[in-house]
Amino acid sequence: MSRFEDLVAEGEAVPTEGWDFSWFAGRATEQRPSWGYARLLADRMAKAEAALDIQTGGGEVLGSIPVAPPALAATESWQPNVEIARRKLAKFNATVVEVDDTADLPFPPDHFDLVVSRHPVVTRWDEVGRVLRLNGTYLSQQVGSGSVRELTDFMMGPQQAADHPLQDPFMTTAGASPIEATTSAEAAGLEVVDLRQEALRMEFHDIAAVIHFLRKVIWIVPGFTVDAYRDRLAELHDFMERHGPVVAYSQRFLIEARRS
Repeated sequence: MSRFEDLVAEGEAVPTEGWDFSWFAGRATEQRPSWGYARLLADRMAKAEAALDIQTGGGEVLGSIPVAPPALAATESWQPNVEIARRKLAKFNATVVEVDDTADLPFPPDHFDLVVSRHPVVTRWDEVGRVLRLNGTYLSQQVGSGSVRELTDFMMGPQQAADHPLQDPFMTTAGASPIEATTSAEAAGLEVVDLRQEALRMEFHDIAAVIHFLRKVIWIVPGFTVDAYRDRLAELHDFMERHGPVVAYSQRFLIEARRS
């Protein structure tokens, strides 16, 4: 087999369950936001009485907190991740519930003083506001519009800037802008108390890393498969062999809102 085919096979074979990115060590890098989401999460969780992590993945980030609140719950939509999260968060006696990303949250009103979410696919702002207690806080690091568009444009051809009309004023999706998120939060009765955004450098050092990334982060190239994009992958592999890593930029923003 050629080096390209070897790398393709390797990229296709890596499991995509959970949000553990340790496989990328030595093969891809991503600059981290300056605000330190994990540190902020740990601080908020240590002070909370009842907390909810929406779209927890495999519970990797939530599981890193040193101190958990007395009552802790998490939701996840993908069944394989639900089982991973239950094992990861068992040390906190956390309740992990399988919930579709767009569905109502299966919790009563005014139930949590802290709700968090890292890179949610969808944010149901109305549901966040409903389950938060008065003066409760929502903390989220989100994927901003145009994230990793260098890969998207190369694989799919140049894409026009996404138009995100707020058909549902209480819902935003991955790739929304901080302005859209703020508008939706305020429509749900929340006060935005912190908003920050950054563009972060990413480097991919081989085509296996690109393939695994696109299989794992499914919104970058919707419907991605190796077979459908083999020609583009081969061209990108050739570029990397001759010129070095592919550089792209992830867009991230932090939003913190309070129910007042």
